[in-house]
Amino acid sequence: MLKSLRYQFKVSRLSKRDSSSTWFEGSVDDEDDDDEGFYMVEAQDECADGQKLENECVAWDVPRLLGLEGINSNVTSEHSEVLSVTQIQQLSHSLPARLQVCEWMLAYRTQTHGSSLRTLYRTTKQLDTCMIVLVKDTYGQVFGAVCSAPLRVSSTYYGTGQTFLFSFSPHLQVYKWTGVNYYFIKGSVDSLLFGGGLGRFGLWLHSDLLRGRSQRCETFDNDVLSSEEDFIITELEVWALV
Repeated sequence: MLKSLRYQFKVSRLSKRDSSSTWFEGSVDDEDDDDEGFYMVEAQDECADGQKLENECVAWDVPRLLGLEGINSNVTSEHSEVLSVTQIQQLSHSLPARLQVCEWMLAYRTQTHGSSLRTLYRTTKQLDTCMIVLVKDTYGQVFGAVCSAPLRVSSTYYGTGQTFLFSFSPHLQVYKWTGVNYYFIKGSVDSLLFGGGLGRFGLWLHSDLLRGRSQRCETFDNDVLSSEEDFIITELEVWALV
């Protein structure tokens, strides 16, 4: 049985070719898709399968100062080891409208479940919901992805334009869909990635969930999410929006 942390939210809605890697082999030739439209369930690609300062200020009314006084958080049995309550409030403010009334349930944490992408898939496979992936690395950087679909093994990219990348550096930066392509999410037994184009990935996670890479990609036109393109993960969490 999954331990859970539930937050109640009420807010408003929301490249150059470089296929080299010291951690994975193979390359991706992404093909442009001329089809227009917001939602795209599957997007074909030629990818070779192979990829947290708890800062709650007691003396300050931080949500009010940040303009987030309309957001209420109710912590039950769990807390995030990656994001502070204030950061969760900020991130929830950027969620798509349909997700802003959802509760957050902790579905996976490397500290608890171990560092394994296979375990992540197995732990979350019964959850047919949108998910949030939170990463903290050895540089102290916190970043991740809001996923418009469950995490799963897939032969192609999937998801919708409501998927986006984010980073606290230290302030929240959100990178939304550019509309250039439909490379939102792709999972394999070897890697989990978000965003693509011209052989570059917005966020790439190795199957050991210890190593990762972030590059500017066409899907989100994001900055590198960590301090460096290649990073080591110290904690990773997956939250289901239920």
